[in-house]
Amino acid sequence: MAKSKKETPLMTQYNSIKAKYPDALLLFRVGDFYETFGLDAVKASKILGIVLTKRNNGDSHTELAGFPHHSIDTYLPKLVRAGLRVAICDQLEDPKMVKGIVKRGVTELITPGVTFNEQVLSSSKNNFLLSVHSVKEEYGMALLDVSTGEFLISQGDEKHLLHICSSFDPSEIIYQRTKQLPLGLKSKNTFKLEDWAYQYTYAQEKLTSHFKTQSLKGFGIEDCPLGITAAGAVLAYLIEDTHHNLLSHISAIRKINKEHYVTMDSFTVSNLELVRASSPEGKSLLDIINHTITPMGARLLRRRILLPTVHLAEIENRLDRVAFFNDRPELRFQVRDLLKGVSDVDRLLAKVSSEKISPKELGMLRDSAKLMSEIDRIVSMEAVAPSLFGIFQSMKEVLERLENWLNQELPVHLSKGNVIRSGIHSELDRLRTLQNEGQGYLHEMCQREIAATGITSLKIDYNNVFGYYIEVRNTHRDKVPEGWVRKQTLVNAERYITEELKEYENQILGAESKIAQLETALFRELCSFVLNYTQLLQSNADWISRLDVAAGSSELAMLCNYTRPEINEGYAIDLKQARHPIIEQSLPLGEKYIPNDLFLDRDTQQILMVTGPNMGGKSAVLRQTALVCLLAQTGNFVPAQHAHIGLVDKIFTRVGASDNISAGESTFMVEMNEAASILNNLSDRSLILLDEVGRGTSTYDGVSIAWAIAEYLHNHPSKPKTLFATHYHELNEMSQVLKRIKNFHVTIKESGENIVFLRKLAPGGSAHSFGIHVAKLAGMPSSVLRRASEILESLEKNRQDGLQVKASEVSESMQLSFFQLNDPVLENIKEELDRLDINQLTPLEALSKLNFIKNMVGK
Repeated sequence: MAKSKKETPLMTQYNSIKAKYPDALLLFRVGDFYETFGLDAVKASKILGIVLTKRNNGDSHTELAGFPHHSIDTYLPKLVRAGLRVAICDQLEDPKMVKGIVKRGVTELITPGVTFNEQVLSSSKNNFLLSVHSVKEEYGMALLDVSTGEFLISQGDEKHLLHICSSFDPSEIIYQRTKQLPLGLKSKNTFKLEDWAYQYTYAQEKLTSHFKTQSLKGFGIEDCPLGITAAGAVLAYLIEDTHHNLLSHISAIRKINKEHYVTMDSFTVSNLELVRASSPEGKSLLDIINHTITPMGARLLRRRILLPTVHLAEIENRLDRVAFFNDRPELRFQVRDLLKGVSDVDRLLAKVSSEKISPKELGMLRDSAKLMSEIDRIVSMEAVAPSLFGIFQSMKEVLERLENWLNQELPVHLSKGNVIRSGIHSELDRLRTLQNEGQGYLHEMCQREIAATGITSLKIDYNNVFGYYIEVRNTHRDKVPEGWVRKQTLVNAERYITEELKEYENQILGAESKIAQLETALFRELCSFVLNYTQLLQSNADWISRLDVAAGSSELAMLCNYTRPEINEGYAIDLKQARHPIIEQSLPLGEKYIPNDLFLDRDTQQILMVTGPNMGGKSAVLRQTALVCLLAQTGNFVPAQHAHIGLVDKIFTRVGASDNISAGESTFMVEMNEAASILNNLSDRSLILLDEVGRGTSTYDGVSIAWAIAEYLHNHPSKPKTLFATHYHELNEMSQVLKRIKNFHVTIKESGENIVFLRKLAPGGSAHSFGIHVAKLAGMPSSVLRRASEILESLEKNRQDGLQVKASEVSESMQLSFFQLNDPVLENIKEELDRLDINQLTPLEALSKLNFIKNMVGK
């Protein structure tokens, strides 16, 4: 009969705790170390780069990896950033006071989307947990940053979900176990919840209970049932799974209306380098324009960049705030100097709510409240200020309580003491006096006893064995009063205790413990008081964030010579001397960026076909146009001499080449997917950037596809404004037959065999790409360059002999398709197309319908 494996008491305890958190990596405190065992140890050793060893566990061996407990702030962020859920199991008793196994328990469960740990969080970015709930093709989504209390919901199709995910970049996604996430979200940190967490009635009950309301009408979210269901699952995850039930700082829930913001897909966010540079040494737009000082301001600016508004009134209000500080440079300097002392109020309030705040951090909240009030005072002296930034609410009561109760200098840990001021609690003051003036009290007692007994050599002392005692030499033993009790006999002396000394001993030895208990109770009482003002403090932190962004944007405008854009409800984009904000700031010292003028509208100049040499600046012109428009609609001044911009509601880009190997997609397939997404989601306020469309396939296929796309955009009823950069010079001929396509090129200066890039946009097309010259700049061997020139000369001769695409041939078929049909036929086709729901058509039905329309044309 096989011998049963024995388990040590420690491993028995570990396994019982681990069983409660099977999906988490368990950090198990053993003495001065956090240990991991088994598969957890294998994972931890790989992620943290720590040694993996083995230990005996009864009759078997178990993998082991650990690190010193004081290094947890170094190692914990690495585990969470690796996508792990981490359960921290601490010792709940003092090992010195316990015989046998120490009681242990999980004190915190940290996940990528649920953490208060400063080492895990980024101060300039929200840490969102995203909950997704789907019914058929509709998605409900809820976003919560537990570290700040921001709670948002929305509802829409898959495209909207992907837009939300791209804009808010959640650290973790939770969803229903029996459902599937869209492919685009699979790479995120995900966790499945049971079906019961995604029930509408449960969600309503959970949300109304949390917000202490009878309904959700006051939040304006009742028309988002799927979003509400997703929000209920967030609370279930926090309370039931991660055991975070102290959530009073989550004081409101807000709806994200997709109609209120500029739509940008993940390709556009990445291509324009809005918040992340494409290379490690590069800079993003956020890096360039971020002159905020507070963490709240930095997070707000990031949100505005990713979600530019389409509300003209809000844009103008934001621009007015920037202009306010532009007109008052001294005030701007003064405000920004005070802002340096304002801490992350939102995250400090979250720590107060979750009972994780330290005395030092509560002192930071006090100091921040004081500075915020001072900023309000100096800004309010300007009559126009309240209408710009909103109304700052008085924090007099909570500020007075914090200032009256807390000492000026505060420890990181409450156990260090000296947190609460003197004069707040009489017993605390008495105990402190006893503790601080103990030696004086003993000296006074000693002098009294000497006077009373006449024993001049009498002394009062203390040791760890007998405590406090009065020592009398044997020569004075006959003078000892009857009330004294002998404690110890020495060779030359006797030691005694009196009732007064015994009472003092009890008091002094218990004073430290009682002081700690009282300070803890008073500190918690103060935190509870602060919690009553959570919404007030959050509101003022929001006020500060808007002011910080405005002052920072003003600083940027002054330093970089940005001007106020003119935003209107028209459709034209008219830029004078516009510059690329990222490239401009990345140029070598002394080198100036070459600005450009650009005009787009829906009536005369809808599509700009931009040609020119490699490295000539075509892509920069495209991107700077989008960035200027985007900056304007975030409420920033822009890098241009003049900017007259009609509101944009969608920005699309098809820029660069990349494979999606994991999905089995080639460069060309990725390119076509992005192009198809653009063509299927156009609006009359769209701005489209197309850079080198069709280059992922053969020349003739590429020219054909690029031509067809440009033609489609020109003839689309929305007439979207488009910048089309290309090396296919054949596309220049489109302007002869499509009246709203205009040819432009980036200029160069030829000097013998060399060229100089002037980077200036000028009317007319370019006939060459000068690719061989760029190869020369890259250091290509001269023999290769000579052979390339010979091949190019041969190809160009063949093209001239008949291989060149003729615009007249293309335009002839196009005119038959679009212009030679009489109006009734066009009207019939339009009516037929309007009746179609292409999402419901099978391939066979689509072909049949196409044949029917072809017959209507008479072909």
